[in-house]
Amino acid sequence: MRIRIGLTSGVALATAAVMMVSGCSNSSSDSGADSGDANTITVYNAQHESLTQEWVDAFTAETGIQVEVRNGSDTELGNQLVAEGDKSPADVFLTENSPAMTLVENAGLFTDVNQDVLDQVPAQYRPSSGKWTGIAARSTVFAYNKDMLPEDQLPKSLLDLQDPAWKDRWAASPSGADFQAIVSALLELKGEDATRQWLAGMKDNVRTYKGNGTVMKAVNAGEIPGGVIYHYYWFGDQDKTGENSNNVALHYFKNEDPGAFVSVSGGGVLKSSTKQDAAQQFLKFVTGQKGQEVLQTGTSFEYTVGSGVPANPKLVPLVDLQAPQVDPAKLNSPQVTELMTEAGLL
Repeated sequence: MRIRIGLTSGVALATAAVMMVSGCSNSSSDSGADSGDANTITVYNAQHESLTQEWVDAFTAETGIQVEVRNGSDTELGNQLVAEGDKSPADVFLTENSPAMTLVENAGLFTDVNQDVLDQVPAQYRPSSGKWTGIAARSTVFAYNKDMLPEDQLPKSLLDLQDPAWKDRWAASPSGADFQAIVSALLELKGEDATRQWLAGMKDNVRTYKGNGTVMKAVNAGEIPGGVIYHYYWFGDQDKTGENSNNVALHYFKNEDPGAFVSVSGGGVLKSSTKQDAAQQFLKFVTGQKGQEVLQTGTSFEYTVGSGVPANPKLVPLVDLQAPQVDPAKLNSPQVTELMTEAGLL
């Protein structure tokens, strides 16, 4: 689970991303994409590496199509694609969060996703534009130390965390794309003024860490009573030793609160791809029954969103989360970066 940095469209970062690709173009992991092999597609992957590798292995076994994977963060790869433009070697882009997909979509770099692929994913888990589709999802939660916060003292809303009563009592990883996706949803749901006010309160109250996993560890150790993270960090740790989560419980805000936001992981096909059919096949596989069963039975503990495949039974069902309706195509990462920078959080 990688640490994320803030999404930015700055020229310096985009240029550095292109230089990075050029510098590693001779590596073995890139050989298939550079060779122009008609039976090989290139995936820029910002999803969990192990999950995507499972998808790739199963897809290749079924279709015979080879897949070269270039791993990175939402931020890194989204900006890289924008910098590369129609010269990108990528055929498919996968992310953990929606804002990086929207960044690439707004640059006009995605082609339409085939209708038979879109039909596999309910409308609430894909953008209205049809330029990409949901492939998985994760829920916002308030992770809290059971010995430090009784249930009757838990925040009723994400918005409560701006109140002075929560000063030095909650944590987050504001530099991560995960948290910035949550702020993007707040912006879409409540508007700029309310978001600016909440971020100002956050600046006064929050204790910052690098990465959601680090936030959870701090809560578990009693360094801080609670923190805003995604659900799967807790489930993943519980599936192992539980040493970083045994003192932690998860609070789901529900009630269509901004804190009940469900972030959609995305997949899209690049307009510049010369292997459109194979790229669309890959998305169809990932969102199809076999691809979603890989997600259901794997160790990422993200939610399934496609082909009616239920999520891992350990998870609270998506329908019970009472999440607010947010069109992923409207999540505005550049504006979020500006607002968080203005608030002194980036």
